[in-house]
Amino acid sequence: MIILEELTKRFDDLTAVDHVSLEVGEGEVLALLGPNGAGKTTTVRMLSAILRPTAGRAIVAGYDTVRQPRQVRRHVGVLTEAPGLYLRMTGREYLTFFGRVRGLEGAGLRARIEALAEQFQMAPALDRRLGTYSKGMRQKIALMRTLIHEPPVLLLDEPTSAMDPGSARLVRDAIHRLRDGKRAIVICTHNLPEAEALADRIVIINQGRVLVKGTPEELKDRLLGAPPLRLTVGRTVDMTLLTLVGAFGQVLDYGRRWVRLRMDAGASRAALIRTLVKADWPVEGLAEEPRSLEALYLRVVEGTYTLKEAA
Repeated sequence: MIILEELTKRFDDLTAVDHVSLEVGEGEVLALLGPNGAGKTTTVRMLSAILRPTAGRAIVAGYDTVRQPRQVRRHVGVLTEAPGLYLRMTGREYLTFFGRVRGLEGAGLRARIEALAEQFQMAPALDRRLGTYSKGMRQKIALMRTLIHEPPVLLLDEPTSAMDPGSARLVRDAIHRLRDGKRAIVICTHNLPEAEALADRIVIINQGRVLVKGTPEELKDRLLGAPPLRLTVGRTVDMTLLTLVGAFGQVLDYGRRWVRLRMDAGASRAALIRTLVKADWPVEGLAEEPRSLEALYLRVVEGTYTLKEAA
């Protein structure tokens, strides 16, 4: 549904997007991550046929963004970080206007607006002016506008920005349902837990270049290594215990009744437990600690990984 081939955008001496290549298939959510100024928004603008690339090309829903920009715009829904609402319109007037722009009319348009209003719990506010909406409500009405024509490709920039937890959950649930409808979805966000919950694949860019891409678990395995383990015991940790544990891996940290460690390759958890029990240490638990997307992101953006790991 989305194909980027060496996509590049330069503004005078600034290269905002530098030879980016990637693909997004039907029913896939891709999270495009990176610091401010990394090139995320410029990439989205080229995908939506708003900006022409300097080099390379992008194919969206089967259409070339340079040679067939009108067809591209008909098949994408774009939510920008600053959606530009018409604050003197009511929500219903706003959605009706954009529905007509998208070629919808009459009963079909009215039914579509009502369905979206119910989905996002906005029905009671539809006949109020947008200027009276909260930030979260404005974000929801902008997302409803993005979805009004049921596009097969969605480009969402910070889709839950300024939303309360309940509204953000509604949007995340909607994105899950949209993915099930075989839509291709690209999300630009700084909300890393949200990206991890939604995305099938992660792409991290900085200074216009793709640094790493893959599924969250693939990238964690490659760049963070095996997940650390947390050993909990029934009495106070001492050097005897640390020595026993150290024979099976690296001790990363410890507290009064716990030890955090990373097992050596080939080391057995069962053998560790047997050794501790034999040494009269009461083992209360041994479990993997979750590896966060935040730790992965910071390692990539701060450049503390090797080219071999990134490959």
